[in-house]
Amino acid sequence: MSATSPAEATRPAAPQPATRLSVVKGHGTHNDFVLVDDRAGRLDLDAGLVARLADRRGGVGGDGVIRLVASAMLPEGRDLQAGEPAARWFMDYRNADGSVAQMCGNGVRVLAAFCERLGLWDGTGELALGTRAGVRRVRRVPAPDGSSAPWYAVGMGMVSLPGGEAAVDEGGDLQVRVDGLDVPRPALSVDVGNPHAVVALSDEATLARAELVHAPVVRPTPVDGVNVELVVPLGEQLVDGETVGRVRMRVHERGVGETSSCGTGAVAVAAAVRSWAGPSAPTTWLVQVPGGMVRVRLAADGTAELAGPAVLVADVQVDLDALG
Repeated sequence: MSATSPAEATRPAAPQPATRLSVVKGHGTHNDFVLVDDRAGRLDLDAGLVARLADRRGGVGGDGVIRLVASAMLPEGRDLQAGEPAARWFMDYRNADGSVAQMCGNGVRVLAAFCERLGLWDGTGELALGTRAGVRRVRRVPAPDGSSAPWYAVGMGMVSLPGGEAAVDEGGDLQVRVDGLDVPRPALSVDVGNPHAVVALSDEATLARAELVHAPVVRPTPVDGVNVELVVPLGEQLVDGETVGRVRMRVHERGVGETSSCGTGAVAVAAAVRSWAGPSAPTTWLVQVPGGMVRVRLAADGTAELAGPAVLVADVQVDLDALG
């Protein structure tokens, strides 16, 4: 056996991989996320780790994982910050299966609450966050009566209908087959920075019959997958002197499955229903999802704002060795 030299005895040990990871669990209308503070960009957040963290039986559990990282640490973040210097922080969002996603409307609100918790934003003015769908600006807004959670409004950017007016006139530009429904239904393509297919249903009983355990079959098949929303219009009501539209929806998110809520999906639903209803339809919509309610405002310039609650429910120390 060879002897250890004095120099070797005093040499610092090689750094060992971290065996514990601090995360926070949060949700927006029960669309839930595992949040990771990785501002320095040291974490190797690969698809396998994401899937294990999001696993509801063997991990923390969530519809996705959101890594907060300095924009300067990612090429897409640096590109955004070059034009928007205020976007210091980037939302690196992954679906529960580990796939990379452009954005998440509920998730960006929860990330804003996380930034408040970390002292990166004091809740006043706007918080600019970089995402793969562009910069999203978040602000605190008054919560509706009866809400126990703080509300945040997010500028969601441009909303477009890839099929144009022809698709609106024809009822849609896609066909969607959903388990539990008797025939394929027409769907309207909506782009909210990520792709959506919105299917209108006639009543809530039909909405309840739909089985979203398996992904709906969409034709033509979208190359990058698509989120599918099923929506039932519920009419209009007067809220603080404004005529507001009301809808109820369910959603199957690509890479996740059915979720209790989808922020970009709520925007897509509001845009689709308003397009079908015509120019006299309301510009503000209350969207009821299984996990609660969000509000969508559609502006004349084609942009949208999403508002709703965001809640941080737990601080968790994850044993990475036990996670597998």
